[in-house]
Amino acid sequence: MFFDFGIKDIIDILLVALMLYYIYRLMKESRSLNVFIGIMVFVVIWLFVSQVLEMRLLGSIMDKLVSVGVIALIVLFQQEIRKFLYTLGAHQQFKHFFKFFSSGKNKEIAEDKETIMPIVMACMSMSKGKVGSLIVIERTTPLDDIVETGDTIDANINQRLIENIFFKNSPLHDGAMIISKKRIKAAGCILPVSHNLDIPKELGLRHRAAMGISQTSDAIAVVVSEETGRISVAIKGEFKLRLSAEELESILAKEMTV
Repeated sequence: MFFDFGIKDIIDILLVALMLYYIYRLMKESRSLNVFIGIMVFVVIWLFVSQVLEMRLLGSIMDKLVSVGVIALIVLFQQEIRKFLYTLGAHQQFKHFFKFFSSGKNKEIAEDKETIMPIVMACMSMSKGKVGSLIVIERTTPLDDIVETGDTIDANINQRLIENIFFKNSPLHDGAMIISKKRIKAAGCILPVSHNLDIPKELGLRHRAAMGISQTSDAIAVVVSEETGRISVAIKGEFKLRLSAEELESILAKEMTV
């Protein structure tokens, strides 16, 4: 039996294929690939039973399961859905579109050297002493849920304070420090750990936590390695490794004004 097949149908198929491919990549990164495959198998069986075989009783039962299953999937994959929506919203074309209609409020986000330099100087000092640290700088994505996992500080950004928090005998040195709106909001915070298999094995848990927060938000994560003293930055799911003081300052000055 013949049916009309036009350019709109080709675009439709391509869009569905791209969506499935992106979901596949997302599930693979989060180690939920088997669940994704199981869902696809169930969908194929459901379509075959209801559309091809036209089994009304079994089809209606599976219809009910699908309608309830949508809610279950939202609960089960809330982190993946959040990451997908963040990636969509973080796309440069959409950001430029909304900036065009903004009233100049983005200028208020710009950070001056009084904010950046204490962070840079503290990182350089901790790098020389091989003191491990993880500093997360909030940008447009709120990190209130992360702040709640640690101890509230709410203090001005100060080099000595940063170094004291990450001092090896400090009770807060193992967690992450959250900086928001030119203030140190909290320390000892717990971050989501990235399961990306492409992260070099020599990078430790701090680096994986830095990658995790950079994948789920637009935050900047600065890491000082306890083993090597090297400084790294994680932004938008990518690492910038072995940074000098000048490079760190340049990156922060550029990214904190976006």
